[in-house]
Amino acid sequence: MNRTHHNGILRMEHVGQEVELVGWVAKRRNFGSINFIDLRDRSGIVQLVVNHDEYPIVQELKNEYVVSVKGLVRERQDKNAKLATGDIEVDVKEVTIINKAAQTPMIIADETDALEDTRLKYRYLDLRRPVMQERLIKRAAIVSEMRKTLDNMGFIDVETPMLTKSTPEGAREYLVPSRVHEGEFYALAQSPQIFKQLLMIGGMERYYQVARCFRDEDLRADRQLDFTQVDIEASFLDQNQFMDIIETIVDDVMINVMHEEKHEIPKIKFVDALNYYGSDKPDLRFEMKLIDFAPIFAQSEFKVFSDTLENGGVLKGLVLKGHAETLTRKVTDKYTDLVKKYGLKGLVALKYEEAGFSGSAAKFISEAEQAQMVETLGLEFGDAIFIGSGEWELTCTAIGALRLQLAKDYNLIPENKFAYCWVVDFPMFEMEDGVIIARHHPFTAPVQEHVAFLDERPLDVIAQAYDLVLNGFEVAGGSMRIYQQELQEKMFEIIGFTPEEIQRRFGFFVDAFKYGTPPHGGIAFGLDRYAMALTHSETIRDVIAFPKNASARCPLTNAPSPAVDKQLKELHLEIVKSSHEE
Repeated sequence: MNRTHHNGILRMEHVGQEVELVGWVAKRRNFGSINFIDLRDRSGIVQLVVNHDEYPIVQELKNEYVVSVKGLVRERQDKNAKLATGDIEVDVKEVTIINKAAQTPMIIADETDALEDTRLKYRYLDLRRPVMQERLIKRAAIVSEMRKTLDNMGFIDVETPMLTKSTPEGAREYLVPSRVHEGEFYALAQSPQIFKQLLMIGGMERYYQVARCFRDEDLRADRQLDFTQVDIEASFLDQNQFMDIIETIVDDVMINVMHEEKHEIPKIKFVDALNYYGSDKPDLRFEMKLIDFAPIFAQSEFKVFSDTLENGGVLKGLVLKGHAETLTRKVTDKYTDLVKKYGLKGLVALKYEEAGFSGSAAKFISEAEQAQMVETLGLEFGDAIFIGSGEWELTCTAIGALRLQLAKDYNLIPENKFAYCWVVDFPMFEMEDGVIIARHHPFTAPVQEHVAFLDERPLDVIAQAYDLVLNGFEVAGGSMRIYQQELQEKMFEIIGFTPEEIQRRFGFFVDAFKYGTPPHGGIAFGLDRYAMALTHSETIRDVIAFPKNASARCPLTNAPSPAVDKQLKELHLEIVKSSHEE
């Protein structure tokens, strides 16, 4: 095998050259004595032309056979504009079968008929699909570009432990039993959070790492149990200076990897993100914004609206331009069911047509309110209006979910568009089951002017936290860190940790603050999610070589699997049947 070229690079300038190629048979077509073969390698596909009278071995070739060929590049008579190599073909003079292949359980092409679990079970075949290889190559290029930019800005690549101490960082951890320390456990690191802060205390000043992280969470389209972060931390910078560094990284990725122009990244306050987009990770690729209907219905006699406003709630809604005729009862019921999943009790859906407003709630809306809606919202015949009512964040979130569903249903999102934004000024704390918890993590610093509120008004405190959002996905999240020991202890106290718990869980970390901690902050890119958004993939699993499925299982290896008795004994473990198994 003396390969002279990769298949996908052959062009008109190679006409007349003798080449030696290798790859997999993607397709064979028989036309009398002539066979046409699509030969695929990582770089792409090239058409081979073989006379089977001269080379009868070609009749043995089947899809996915691995072959080596020699031949002459020539111009094609019937050019294929859809193929990068479509102007040329290779007139084959020699064919060698390197290895045979059984019939595959799936079609190996960009468009395949295989279900996802079949794709994951035979992932090594799925990875031969050009679209999958393009995604992984793009992911690798993204990482390479980020490394290059960080290296050029003086950041040092430092590895931190995967096996560490169990610490509360917001998600359930994977525990690893120790063989040599009976009854004790390591935790797989959810992130390098504590270690990267210790690196700042250690004087590294600028750190990064492409880090493997582990969280025992329920899976969804943009989440995996084991995932990769591009983790970044820096000292002696304020929030704006640090965010400028991150924008430089993004610019280099967009220009040098995605071949796009520089993208402006607007800053949106958390409150505005909820008010206008119904999400703290707003998709800015389309314009539809949430509307505050409270001024229109301030004096409403419609009990649903009046009760909500009297109880301090909000009226949030949307206008869908020009699609009122599609809002059948079945369609509006679907959208009502959607917002109910987010906690709303119902949804008011109205159509504005030449005959006026229609919909189940139209009779409760006065003529003056109808006229104000037309004037204030600039309504035109054929528009549809949706209104939800309830507590502020819950209602915004529900109508935000409706916004995304309408965009999907009515093709409002432009193809191949990228829209970034920063979401900033997050609340420091939130209530969960009557208990105050950290909205981000317990090492996030409050804005300086809100430190005085911590004792009396903790829920009013704003954090120096920031999320980078792309196309409706949070692709990076970070914060400036607490660096004063007293403030860190105050943070632990507010979220309910006793001094004993602080010492037991974070004693080593709190102790480090005694020895001169610099101001510092950081961020972590969810690399898998970032690659998913940049490649317009539908799930995070499409940019990970060997992912778990939605049931947290690997169909390829069938992990997780039971341990044998010898392993359990060495780890001082015993499997006890749960009550429902007895």
